[in-house]
Amino acid sequence: MDFQLTIILLSLLSLSPVALSARVQEREVDFERWLSWNAHHYNMKRTTESLMAKSGNNGSSLDMILRNAEMEKERIVVSQDGSGNFTTISEAIASIPKHNKRRVEIEIKPGLYREKIVINKTRDFITLVGDPLNPPTITGNDSITREKKTYDTATFAVNADYFIAINIKFENTLPHFPGKDTQAVAFRASGNKTAFYNCSFYGWQDTLYDHKGFHYFNNCFIQGSVDFICGYGRTLYENCHVNSIAENVSSITAQKRNLKSLSSGFSFKNCKITGTGKVYLGRAWGNYSRVVFSYTYMDNLILPEGWSPWNWPTINIYYGEYKCSGPGANRSGRVPWARMLTAEEATPFAGTYFVDGDTWLTNH
Repeated sequence: MDFQLTIILLSLLSLSPVALSARVQEREVDFERWLSWNAHHYNMKRTTESLMAKSGNNGSSLDMILRNAEMEKERIVVSQDGSGNFTTISEAIASIPKHNKRRVEIEIKPGLYREKIVINKTRDFITLVGDPLNPPTITGNDSITREKKTYDTATFAVNADYFIAINIKFENTLPHFPGKDTQAVAFRASGNKTAFYNCSFYGWQDTLYDHKGFHYFNNCFIQGSVDFICGYGRTLYENCHVNSIAENVSSITAQKRNLKSLSSGFSFKNCKITGTGKVYLGRAWGNYSRVVFSYTYMDNLILPEGWSPWNWPTINIYYGEYKCSGPGANRSGRVPWARMLTAEEATPFAGTYFVDGDTWLTNH
């Protein structure tokens, strides 16, 4: 890391004032383009909805593939006492035909399920449903090795599209050891158009690997100590409780975006941040990292600086806040490159339109 930082600093120092000014202008143009894309996207959706309302057309805007899948549902039950169709979640998932075209709801009875599960790309339209008063727990303790990457450590991983989880607890119980790489994922979301309602994610380092795709989390609890919400998904976290169990200085998010062309980013709306340690709202995982917090309560564990570049040049990193509250939301100590967004800038990130939700979020 020291060598990389030295190279970065030398490269910046070598820039002439004219070149540096050009880089700054390029950064501003890139940011404005990104905001413009989101604002245009938002305005197009609002205009379409308005026209439909005026014409009396209140039909579904779900994409056709999803609409067809929702028309004919199948339900199977998993119960460890043998009273359901299967005793393990893995068996239930394996029973679903490859290239499935209809919604399959898997009801999981309360219990502790020690399973390592991967839903592959050929099994779309799966919903997991637990008891809201006694959610089932899916647990594991896998971690990285010389042969195993972070991607492979997840207790539960989804590569398929249109996945939904409701009232489920996912955990990876391997603790983080300071000074060591102990990435241990509780859940990896690699499919597109996946949603989570009233779910809990427990871990330490890299708890929730928000890997890629459009994702939506509502009323979820996410706990960890280091970079415990990470990846390059395009995701809205709404009404979620984010809890740090860090012992020292750490970071909540590590949003990965290393190409200007990627439209990825994390948006947190109406969330709550509590816990221990002293943490950054985010540290960059790539030189185009982007995270926005709006209407979020931040307790006093948030470091005054708010954000960390993590050895990346700040010229293309975009971290924003809008109308957040709590002792951790004090803006006076924020890094100068963080953005305090206007209402116009924040609005496109503060609703399900940020993830094209009107085309795939269903009434679960």
